[in-house]
Amino acid sequence: MVIFRVPFAGWGWLLSCASLLAISWLLGSQAAAAQAAGTPVGLRCEYLTNPLGLDAPRPRFTWRLHDDRRGAAQTAYQLAVGTDSLVVARGGAGTWAPGKVAAAQQLVTYAGPALQPFTKYYWRVQAWGKAGGAAAGQVASFETGLLDQKNWQGTWISDTRDVALKPAPYFRTTFEVPRALQKARAYIAVAGLYELYINGRKVGNHRLDPMYTRFDRRTLYVTYDVTPYLRPGRNAVGVLLGNGWYNHQSTAVWYFHESPWRNRPAFCLDLRLTGADGHVTTVTSGTDWKTALGPLVFNSIYTAEHYDARREQPGWNTVDFDDAKWQPVMPRAAPSGRIVAQALPPIRNVEKIPTQSLAKLNDTTYVFDLGRNIAGVSELRVQGPAGTVLHLKHGERRYPNGHVDQSNIDVHYRPTDKSDPFQTDIFTLGGRGEETFMPRFNYKGFQYVEVTSSQPVALSAGSLTGYFMHSDVAPVGQVQSSNPTINKIWWATNNSYLSNLFGYPTDCPQREKNGWTGDAHIASETGLYNFDGITVYEKWLADHRDEQQPNGVLPSIIPSDGWGYEWGNGPDWTSTIAIIPWNIYLFYGDAKLLADCYGNLKRYVDHLAETSPGGLTSWGLGDWVPVKSKSPVELTSSVYYFTDASILAKAAKLLGHPADYAHYSALAQKIRAAINAKYLNRQTGLYGSGVQTELSVPLYWGVVPDELRAQVAANLARRVAADHYHLDVGLLGTKAILGALSDNGQADVAYRLAAQETYPSWGWWMANGATTLYENWPIDAKSDISMNHIMFGEIGAWLYKGLGGIKPDPQQPGFKNVLLTPHFVAGLDHFEASHEGPYGLIKSAWTRNGAAVVYNVTVPPNATATLTLPVAAGQAVSEAGQPLVASRAGIRVVQATGPLRQYQLAAGAYRLAIR
Repeated sequence: MVIFRVPFAGWGWLLSCASLLAISWLLGSQAAAAQAAGTPVGLRCEYLTNPLGLDAPRPRFTWRLHDDRRGAAQTAYQLAVGTDSLVVARGGAGTWAPGKVAAAQQLVTYAGPALQPFTKYYWRVQAWGKAGGAAAGQVASFETGLLDQKNWQGTWISDTRDVALKPAPYFRTTFEVPRALQKARAYIAVAGLYELYINGRKVGNHRLDPMYTRFDRRTLYVTYDVTPYLRPGRNAVGVLLGNGWYNHQSTAVWYFHESPWRNRPAFCLDLRLTGADGHVTTVTSGTDWKTALGPLVFNSIYTAEHYDARREQPGWNTVDFDDAKWQPVMPRAAPSGRIVAQALPPIRNVEKIPTQSLAKLNDTTYVFDLGRNIAGVSELRVQGPAGTVLHLKHGERRYPNGHVDQSNIDVHYRPTDKSDPFQTDIFTLGGRGEETFMPRFNYKGFQYVEVTSSQPVALSAGSLTGYFMHSDVAPVGQVQSSNPTINKIWWATNNSYLSNLFGYPTDCPQREKNGWTGDAHIASETGLYNFDGITVYEKWLADHRDEQQPNGVLPSIIPSDGWGYEWGNGPDWTSTIAIIPWNIYLFYGDAKLLADCYGNLKRYVDHLAETSPGGLTSWGLGDWVPVKSKSPVELTSSVYYFTDASILAKAAKLLGHPADYAHYSALAQKIRAAINAKYLNRQTGLYGSGVQTELSVPLYWGVVPDELRAQVAANLARRVAADHYHLDVGLLGTKAILGALSDNGQADVAYRLAAQETYPSWGWWMANGATTLYENWPIDAKSDISMNHIMFGEIGAWLYKGLGGIKPDPQQPGFKNVLLTPHFVAGLDHFEASHEGPYGLIKSAWTRNGAAVVYNVTVPPNATATLTLPVAAGQAVSEAGQPLVASRAGIRVVQATGPLRQYQLAAGAYRLAIR
């Protein structure tokens, strides 16, 4: 253990009883006033609530208004940032106070003096409304982390360089804590995975930290407030390391066991203790720490975990433990030159899933059924003699004889022997009463767990519990309808999305756990309508920037060990570099990710232009896993090439690059013209042979000439009818087909397709008991049949767009102006969608009674909406019982007659009737 003492500076004042009372009174008054109309609420820094350990030199501040009055709007704001909470609470600053700004924006980037490391800053925002009155929100905070590599003081340490050594390493040391401790922070960076303990207690409730990155190019560290874990005098700190993706010992087709970064896990820890006198003591990882092996005898992020309770060393992470037999540690070089803060919601055990049914196959074999498919772990409670070995085999299916069937998920595993069975934990009992086992450094995709013991043990349904694990992103969307199948599809889609969100988006939680780019951009809108995912996507696009080749090429899976540059990539998959930053801009009104990725997107599009001078490209996988009809790869990949160039042009205009805007706008039109020249029959309005994907992909992504959109959409509707209102698409077609129909006057056909309950359809899966989305349309497919895949998940976004009609406005992104185009489709009596955007709750709900429709809409404060309503001949629109033919409070009539009526709505709630 190495200890550094430095003089404390920068806090300015120490808390006294009087100041504590003053702050409590002020904060209490603010809480009471928080309900006042126009009050800023939901204050976040870097899209996190009161975050610790930020490295952002210019953090972003966001807030919403609490105001349900019609027409509520912000006309000005004033920020105050400082290190003295009392000063900030009183309206002062101390660090940055830019003054009153006459603007409606609720996203502001810090532009004050350079932030200092290890410092807690407080901030408050005051907002003015149309009536001129001001309201101030409560004080929020953020705390900086190290900010710079030079501020680390610890040494990277491990136990050995032997990557083949299977047991996990345990580390410990002891240290002194001053009697008057003001605060304590732990900063830990790890190559691999870890659990941190202080005085025998696990710190925090995170799982699988740090998030997976390209370890040799960027490594993440995590910050904890550990003040409550410490006591005056002698304390102990313990660290347990897991392999994760860093030391991948299991063998599969992607060669992660040959990763260029691979090594025995290592860590660096700085534990900063701030005393009441303001002095800082830093306890660090160093060569005086000790290490030993223990009961965690094997761990693999890909397969499972093996634990031998007979090898436990009780109290290994406490002060009084005798570590005389433990070994010295080994100093190591840092895995990368960039150790940066992890600034996104952690992975957690988010939901506890009890066993729904238990089958006892014999005295030593039980099969537990959770009743639904999840990503996560199982926890087993069991009692038996020491040395009893239990195998916990996890899978998504069962054989007819009741045993767990893994044949649909283990197809890419290439084991070298039988010591590492797939998705099978191995738990050896210690023989000390009831014992509990739950994996620390692994997760699986499963519904069933088959527990087999080496000798009989007594188990009940209560013996095993499942935990649904994923990045703990906040839900921001809700869908409810009168069709139970639609409700099940929405719920199952969200289950699959979350099952594939572990600090990066994956394809499936069992067979691969890979960050397949195509799956991710297809499902990105589904994720953003339903969950607050900006920080996860910002982290993952940083992974993109780490992985991009100098010529612009990206791999098909990100992060990657080097696999995927040669297969599976191409514009239909790796358009993530364009589509996801653009979607983040649309949903949040934040251009930072676009700016961060702008150079990378340029290199990518320039590479495509260089290799495809005629405007067409055949680089890509095409419409992956179609029902029956195959569409030309050149058509679909060229459409994505067009999309990338179009997004790049829009980004260039937005970010102030006029020459690039002109260049890439011309390139996009060149690609569009090339596609239409080869594949479009202008007389018939058909693309290619006229199958569903060939028609829907050009239509959805804007390749179809404006004058032919209606004709192409009608052809697509006829094609769907000829296919008996069933899908005949693969991955790329599912992204496009529903929107291509509903955006072009064929919403009834789109709904009929979405609600279909016979094969092939999403509803077919639901009718057969699915609780997640599948990888293939036939349930009995011989390959590509993971039962928890997100790649067909666009339907989750379409429910908001195609039925609720909720869309962001590219001209006023972040739902500053909401585009509302609800479709009152035949066959559905009620539909409701709500989305919590940057400005607050957006709600679009309609109920049909015969030919009449009642439509309820909520526009959040400081936002507006452009509402387009379909109105049949002979019907009229009314609000509050009065015909809506002229503008009134909150409503400006744009188009009062015809089949489409349009209105501009101010913030507020409205109830419209169409009769």
